[in-house]
Amino acid sequence: MNSKKVAQHIVSWLSDYCDSARAQGFIVGISGGVDSGLTSMLCAMTGKKVLLLSMPIRQTTAEYSRAKNHITDLTEKFDNVEVYDINLTDTFSEFEKNMPFDLQEQHLAMANSRARLRMMTLYALGQANGVLVAGTGNKIEDFGVGFYTKYGDGGVDLSPIADLTKTQVWDLAREVGVIDEIVDAKPTDGLWEDGRSDEDQIGATYPELEWAMEFVASENKNLDTNLSERQKEVLTIYKKFNRANQHKMIPIPVCEIPNELLEK
Repeated sequence: MNSKKVAQHIVSWLSDYCDSARAQGFIVGISGGVDSGLTSMLCAMTGKKVLLLSMPIRQTTAEYSRAKNHITDLTEKFDNVEVYDINLTDTFSEFEKNMPFDLQEQHLAMANSRARLRMMTLYALGQANGVLVAGTGNKIEDFGVGFYTKYGDGGVDLSPIADLTKTQVWDLAREVGVIDEIVDAKPTDGLWEDGRSDEDQIGATYPELEWAMEFVASENKNLDTNLSERQKEVLTIYKKFNRANQHKMIPIPVCEIPNELLEK
């Protein structure tokens, strides 16, 4: 990959899309991870208005610190960046109080609710400022294993890095100067108070998932007799997530009514 040219291409694409949408710029939720780090950097490179929004909900100290350090770095490099820090912990706590189920038994439902609360906040602030919500999902998350929250971090106006694998995201982040602290951090979705990583949740690394995605798409996908036990395990993991999360990755199904039923 020619990282420099890829970066230039994405920045140009962002700028053109923003102009065609007659928007003022972009808003990006900053999590302390490399995906949001790269996305916000590319948005800032357009020269258009960019809102950086930190939305902690009981975040680990490490995640919050990385996010703040990245924001500081961008504000020092670009004068078109504005910063907002909206602590949603109290809002989320009030939401929890009204849920008619045992919160301890519904960890995933509440983790996804965090992402959806952040999406609402991004759109509220974004609409108030006439900017577009820039997604931070990469190719493996968005089109491979569906590792994102439906109508949470999956609710965006445009996706500048969704055609890049995680490995390519790391390479591009280094190319454009995202701070090492962000690039080197272990990937996490930031939805769990124990700071569990993406690998902890999925059971495979991003390079392994990239291999599985490419293998499944290849003409040799049925020729798995020479695969190692770990490769077979990774394929099983990939296929399980891909199958279970199809509802996120395909258009919302519409019940089409036959014309004869609509006729009077």
